[in-house]
Amino acid sequence: MIITLKNGSREFENGMNALDIAGQLSQDLKKQAICARVNGEIWELVKPINEDCTLEILTFEDDDAKKVLRHTASHVLAQAVKKLRPDAKLAIGPAIDNGFYYDFDVDEPFTPDFLAAVEKEMKNIIKKNDRLERFELPRAEAIALMEEKGEPYKVELIQDLPEDAVISFYKQGDFTDLCAGPHLPSTGKVKAYKLTSIAGAYWRGSEKNKMLQRIYGTAFFSKEDLDAYIKAQEEALKRDHNKLGRELEYFTTVDVIGQGLPILLPKGSRVIQLLQRWVEDTEQKKGYLLTKTPLMAKRELYKISGHWDHYLDGMFILGDPHDEEKECFALRPMTCPFQYQVYLNRQRSYRDLPMRLGETSTLFRNEDSGEMHGLIRVRQFTISEGHLVLRPDQLEEEFKGCLELAKYMLSTVGMLENCTFRFSQWDPENPKGKYEGTKEQWEEAQAVMGKILDNLGVQYSIGIDEAAFYGPKLDIQYKNVFGNEDTIVTIQIDMLLAEKFGMEYVDADGQKKRPYIIHRTSLGCYERTLAYLIERYAGAFPLWLAPEQVRVLTITDRADDAARKVQSALQEKGMRAEIDLRNEKIGFKVREAVTQKVPYMLVLGDKEVEEGTVNVRTRKGEVIGTMKVEEAIAMFLKEIESKEIK
Repeated sequence: MIITLKNGSREFENGMNALDIAGQLSQDLKKQAICARVNGEIWELVKPINEDCTLEILTFEDDDAKKVLRHTASHVLAQAVKKLRPDAKLAIGPAIDNGFYYDFDVDEPFTPDFLAAVEKEMKNIIKKNDRLERFELPRAEAIALMEEKGEPYKVELIQDLPEDAVISFYKQGDFTDLCAGPHLPSTGKVKAYKLTSIAGAYWRGSEKNKMLQRIYGTAFFSKEDLDAYIKAQEEALKRDHNKLGRELEYFTTVDVIGQGLPILLPKGSRVIQLLQRWVEDTEQKKGYLLTKTPLMAKRELYKISGHWDHYLDGMFILGDPHDEEKECFALRPMTCPFQYQVYLNRQRSYRDLPMRLGETSTLFRNEDSGEMHGLIRVRQFTISEGHLVLRPDQLEEEFKGCLELAKYMLSTVGMLENCTFRFSQWDPENPKGKYEGTKEQWEEAQAVMGKILDNLGVQYSIGIDEAAFYGPKLDIQYKNVFGNEDTIVTIQIDMLLAEKFGMEYVDADGQKKRPYIIHRTSLGCYERTLAYLIERYAGAFPLWLAPEQVRVLTITDRADDAARKVQSALQEKGMRAEIDLRNEKIGFKVREAVTQKVPYMLVLGDKEVEEGTVNVRTRKGEVIGTMKVEEAIAMFLKEIESKEIK
């Protein structure tokens, strides 16, 4: 048996497992081994290998190894819950980014005290160091086993598996769970863990199903790593936009308005206005034409685009969608079919291309209530949307321009360093009929996009079944303070919708041809961006984005008139300046301004009034010192112009 390793190929005996092979390579490697990657697939260390393959031994540092650890920890959690609450019905328990969870159906909700008891029971299970033994059963026997154990959710999962699926289980001690694996060899390998929270979760994510109890946790290979993670999470909670954004009065929500429909308060509204103006001005310099299109349209428009067939459940419908005799409208979930009408307004020539259309678009998406979260997942949002209509020979250059624009904007606001790139592709099996077009069209589109990304030197991961229904896309993923990822910017190649809408151009040879389309955002959803900026800066925005840039503070009322003049001078230069004339001690006023994250404070007392100066302080506690008002304003304007991040 020939095994290809990172440092070459070697011959091993058939039937050896990854742990044995690791021991032959290095005893240190064997001690650190967690799982293996065999021909790209994650395997347990003890699974026999009987064919030539590529093998990689994964250790503590590897993300896939962490997932195996956390998946095993979720089984330990489930076993502990079943020991303490035999009535609990098991649902699912996957590993997720930075942790794991398990869902349970119970008569009485879990409490924090119960969580502590579960952690204690997990410790007992880990101490026993039971082996995790895998076995497979035919479908009928698998269903019978889960029915015997009183696990209806597991029965449903088995029944939904394909006919040819391998149905596997893992047994540890007296606990057995339906699972595909892989896992650690034994429960004793789970070293450092912590249960973090309890939440409600609908079975299979649908609010039509029963609400289950979800226990979240995390696990690491060492207590030091766990402690560092917990400390980082505590810092993240301080920065959580859903908490901090409300405390600093950037946004709020109201029950009678509804979930996913936040109200932007003056501070949040100002930041988004600043971002929108900057994006629109920048796009204009890049040759974008500004459009303004309706917020709704008749169903006929969405039928042409395909959204009616592929996205109906995610749309807000005005009227009966099934009554073809009456008009039916829908709020728009995206702008593309509207902006196409700008192109279709008259006959186009190859000389008109590329046509870059940009719009600050308000969109509506009927997200599940369980998915709502602050400003990150909402039902109404505003986006820096755009569509480029172009000739095939212009595709790479225009794609490059879209990517460079997005990177410039994300870099300017300080977010690019936490971004990664994902090449989102279709699933060729298309089991749910999500995708339109032929296999040949998709292969061509993905090959073209892959070549462009490689030519541009983009380092990306691949996301299967993450494409839009009409084409592949580059998703720019942003990692928030909790380590979770969301898509913040997309750039999509579309070779299908131009034909649906009858979009053509007259080429240099006089022939009518179909254009290509790029769907793109430059800064993405403004509400989501605001959320990430609150977390990124812990509410202390750079000067150019701060809703209040300067606060003028007086020591005595004798400085009030001079303070008003200073405020007026700042405002005349376009700065957002407030004034605090309250009869309070200056230390109190300064602390309040610092708490509210105001970048600069200008303090005026008798001396400053007499000399025509101000005493400049920062929210970081720095005392810059006394200077003329004109000098302070010039310093502020220079910082604003540079969009400096301090």
